[in-house]
Amino acid sequence: MKLIIDPRVKAVFESYPDYAQPKLNRIRELILATASEMENLQSLEETLKWGEPSYLTKHGSTIRMDWKAKIPDQYAVYFKCTSKLVPTFKTLYNDIFYFEGDRAIVFKMNDEVPEKELKNCITMALTYHKIKQLPLLGA
Repeated sequence: MKLIIDPRVKAVFESYPDYAQPKLNRIRELILATASEMENLQSLEETLKWGEPSYLTKHGSTIRMDWKAKIPDQYAVYFKCTSKLVPTFKTLYNDIFYFEGDRAIVFKMNDEVPEKELKNCITMALTYHKIKQLPLLGA
């Protein structure tokens, strides 16, 4: 897999408070690891969308993440709100994740991230345009 990195992303990660940086870096690691494990994924672009670290693939839906000063005790992974992604995640993982509408999975700073389930969500997002017609996105 080819990874295309926008150098501006590093500055955004470094701008997060010390206590939030490891959490967001771990989400980044999960996205990169998931992408590298996918057989048919040729490239992943790490860039900024709305000033937030974002991940794009040719056949996927954008994944973003961020920490916001107005809600300092949480961070989130964002998905396109008009997609079927978060509604599907809610069906599959309503007892595991906390959701913000149809656009985000939200974590408190002290939460343990359910990595297996989050990686499954990441996989669905990175392949969204190939699976969007499948029931429960092929889960």
